[in-house]
Amino acid sequence: MAGQGPLLVVLTGPSGAGKDSILARLKSLGRPYHFAVTATTRAARPSEREGVDYYFVSPVELQRMLERGELLENAVVYGHRYGVPKAPIRDAIDRGQDVLFRTDVQGARYIKSIVPSTVTIFIAPPSLEELTRRLGSRGAGTPEQLELRLRIAEEEMEAASQFDYTVVNEDLERCVQEIEEMVGRERSRPGRQRVRL
Repeated sequence: MAGQGPLLVVLTGPSGAGKDSILARLKSLGRPYHFAVTATTRAARPSEREGVDYYFVSPVELQRMLERGELLENAVVYGHRYGVPKAPIRDAIDRGQDVLFRTDVQGARYIKSIVPSTVTIFIAPPSLEELTRRLGSRGAGTPEQLELRLRIAEEEMEAASQFDYTVVNEDLERCVQEIEEMVGRERSRPGRQRVRL
């Protein structure tokens, strides 16, 4: 018998690999996915929208959510706190929707450890040179901050084999197509366990 119920799919990988671009493209396709939204204590970037890209919350609010057990995972990344609220994910799973979202490598490992049926997809840049270019063009802070992000990215790329799938984000359309194929394979995989949060 094929797998049970909807999927929990986590995209992970280093900063600058293109996770946000991939999710934006997947959203634009109009598939019946639910895209989980992460809460963060960092300020919104000019193009980001509250409740769509992130929930922008104060450190006190995020701490309260954590204490009430409302977060699937949480982490401090580059000095800001992030957490993924459970309730909207549970609601989507109950409605029969596959849930997709992105998190850092540490968060993806943790989610897989507590929800083993999670499908983890590592997004890799085509090269460190391209990653450097992407981070530089995004205005990733001071030269020291850029160097730190690149050092962390190198460490994270060494962890790619720990995840269920790896896709290289060289061409956005091809990358998105590969991810949808992976989701399709997982959905029909015999013996797949039901997602339990």
